[in-house]
Amino acid sequence: MSTPPLLRVVEREALVYARLWRGLAFSTFVQPALYLAAMGIGLGGMVSAHSGRVDGLAYLDFVAPGLLVASAMQLAASESMWPVLGGAKWMRQFHGVVATPIGPGELFGGFVLWTALRSMLGAAAFLLVAALLGAVPSAWGILAVLAAGLCAAAFCAPITAFSISQDSDLSFPLIMRLGVLPLFLFSGTFFPVSQLPSGLRPFAVLSPLWHGVELGRAATTGRFDFAAVVVHVAVLVACIGVGATFGVRAFARRLSA
Repeated sequence: MSTPPLLRVVEREALVYARLWRGLAFSTFVQPALYLAAMGIGLGGMVSAHSGRVDGLAYLDFVAPGLLVASAMQLAASESMWPVLGGAKWMRQFHGVVATPIGPGELFGGFVLWTALRSMLGAAAFLLVAALLGAVPSAWGILAVLAAGLCAAAFCAPITAFSISQDSDLSFPLIMRLGVLPLFLFSGTFFPVSQLPSGLRPFAVLSPLWHGVELGRAATTGRFDFAAVVVHVAVLVACIGVGATFGVRAFARRLSA
């Protein structure tokens, strides 16, 4: 039985990554671990000494799943901008792909799936470090890797759809600074959104990252609320669906020109 075209795209990306992973190891594995140690142990020690627990959790237990999912989101967002424009304009390998039996829609889907899988790889390494530091009190913590992958795909799909339609990368730094960074800081990663000013809380709750962080935190702590989990998953899947709707069309327009 032949491999589906979408998985051929994933296979190609995996082969490229296998050759380059050593150069990416620091940003994928080491940097998040150092960040967790600094924020969770360094800052966490001061937070715990000052205010005790956060939402009933030690600060390290609270921040670890937030950083896990937020790191996956940042990786996905970055991979969905410059590499996508490069594939369509600078390096033009996307044109070579669609010259084969692989169609634009399958290329889009394979790229999003690979980005989610790569994000999950980094999340798995992050989870291992967090577990060694005692920040994963529940055996359900492994599900946080799935939450990270789902959140990564929820960002990758719409951003990839946007990036393929661009002729330059001028808007990408703005997206990172005015979109990704504020979400990273104010979507429940470092403190509960209930501590935000009341006028900002609805915007934080609308963030896909908040839904991903809540899923990850439910997994690592074992605090599951079935109704809340369904809502979080539904929001992330909806983001993927919207991104896919526009992304497949945008890939077809760009790569058939």
